[in-house]
Amino acid sequence: MNFRRGHQREEPELNLIPMIDVLLVILIFLMITTTYSKYTELQINLPTADAEKQLERPNEINVLVNSSGQYVINKSTVTFSSVQALADDLRRAGGTQKDPVIVISADATATHQAVIRVMEAARVAGYPQITFTTVASK
Repeated sequence: MNFRRGHQREEPELNLIPMIDVLLVILIFLMITTTYSKYTELQINLPTADAEKQLERPNEINVLVNSSGQYVINKSTVTFSSVQALADDLRRAGGTQKDPVIVISADATATHQAVIRVMEAARVAGYPQITFTTVASK
């Protein structure tokens, strides 16, 4: 029994709006979770100094850090055991000097942690003035 005489059957309609919404959500998700390789491969050129070498001042404490993490304070080798012990060594090297400048000379292959230890020891010892040596350009 066909009660709808004269009416044609309606074609099913494909609604694209929900599909577009889902695709936009997926696109946003992919954009957020994508890692960009240009941030992980930064090329850094370390600066060089054109200034002449300064004369050593009497209120300097020279700290050398080599590539294996060993420390030399004013030409005497120091074994690292803790930041507090390194700070005590800096105080001994400073003697009665008022506000000495800590001059850090770190090897290019020295670890960042080894240099940070010297900076932390200088802070603990109460020496706020820290400077670094550079290689003069030719």
